[in-house]
Amino acid sequence: MVTEKEQKSNILIALLALVSIIAIVIIVGFFMLKTGPEIIEGQAEVTEYRVSSKVPGRILEFRVTEGQKVQVGDTLAILEAPDVYAKLEQAKAATAAAEAQNIKVMMGARKEVIQSAFEMLQKAKAGKEVMDKTYTRVKNLHEKGVLPTQKLDEAEAQYHAALATEKAAQSQYDMAVNGAQWEDKSSAAALVLQAQGAVAEVESYVNETYLIAQLAGEVEEIFPQLGELVGSGAPIMNVAIMDDLWITFNVREDLLSGLNIGQEFSAFIPALDKKEVTLKVTHMKDVGTYAAWKATKTAGQYDLKTFQVKTRPTERIENLRAGMSVISLKKQYD
Repeated sequence: MVTEKEQKSNILIALLALVSIIAIVIIVGFFMLKTGPEIIEGQAEVTEYRVSSKVPGRILEFRVTEGQKVQVGDTLAILEAPDVYAKLEQAKAATAAAEAQNIKVMMGARKEVIQSAFEMLQKAKAGKEVMDKTYTRVKNLHEKGVLPTQKLDEAEAQYHAALATEKAAQSQYDMAVNGAQWEDKSSAAALVLQAQGAVAEVESYVNETYLIAQLAGEVEEIFPQLGELVGSGAPIMNVAIMDDLWITFNVREDLLSGLNIGQEFSAFIPALDKKEVTLKVTHMKDVGTYAAWKATKTAGQYDLKTFQVKTRPTERIENLRAGMSVISLKKQYD
C-alpha cells in the first residue's frame, strides 16, 4: 500500500510538473506572439510592347522564338497576304494608265492629226481666195449695172462664209499644234500623283506583312501558331524591354510612414540568393476601393486602404526577371 507520505510526494511532483508546463507555455507564447517587423512584398515588372500588323494574313514564318533577344529592325515574323499583293498590282496598273494618259496630253495631237488640220486650213484659205475674187468681180459688174443686187448679196454671203470656214480651220490647226489646255494637263498630272499615292499606300500594307522589332528586348510570348490566320491589329507576340524593369509594392497605408517620392530603401530578392538591392520610390497611387484593405471600423477606428508604390533599382540588377518577388521590411525604410 502507498503510504500517506508517498501520496503527498506524488501530488507535489504533479503540481511542480504542471507549473513547469504552464511556465514553458507562457514563455513560448511570449516569443511566438511577439510582433516582428512588417514584411512588405513586391514584384518585379517589365515594360512590354505588343507586335501586331495593320493587315490580316496567315502566319507564314516565325523568325524568332520565345526567350530570344532581338534588336531594333530585326524581322520577327512574316505574314502571307495575297490580297494585298493583288491590290498592289491593281494600283501599279492604274498608275501606268494614268502616266500614259498624261504623256498623251503633254505631247499633244498626233502628227497625222496636225497634218490633216493643216490641209483643211489650206483648203479653207484657197476657198476664201476664190470667193474674195468672185465677190470683187460681182461687185464691179453690179456697179456697172450688169448684175442685179441679188447676185451681189449672194456673192457677199459666200465670201463671208469662206472667211468663217478659214477661221474655223485655223482654230482646229492651232488646237492640234498646241495640244490640250492647261486644265487638262493639270488634271492628267494630278491623276498620276493620285495613282502613285495609291501604290505607296498599298506598298505600306505590304511592308506590314513583315513584323519588325521597334525596340530592343526579349521575346516573351508568341500567341498564334504557324499557319494560323490573324486579323488586323491582332497581337502576334509580346516583347519585353529588359532594360526597363521596376518593382511594385502594394503597401497598406498605415505602413506608408517613411515612404516618399525620391526615398531610397533596401530590399532583397529571394530568387537571387537574397541579393540586397537599393530601390528608389518613383511613384505612388491609390489602387482603388476594389483592392485589398483592412477594416477597422468594428474597433471604432477607420478603414486602411492600399497604395501602389512603384520603385526602380538605383543600379542594374543582373538576372532580375519580371515576376520575381522582392522583399523589404518596414524598419528598412523608417
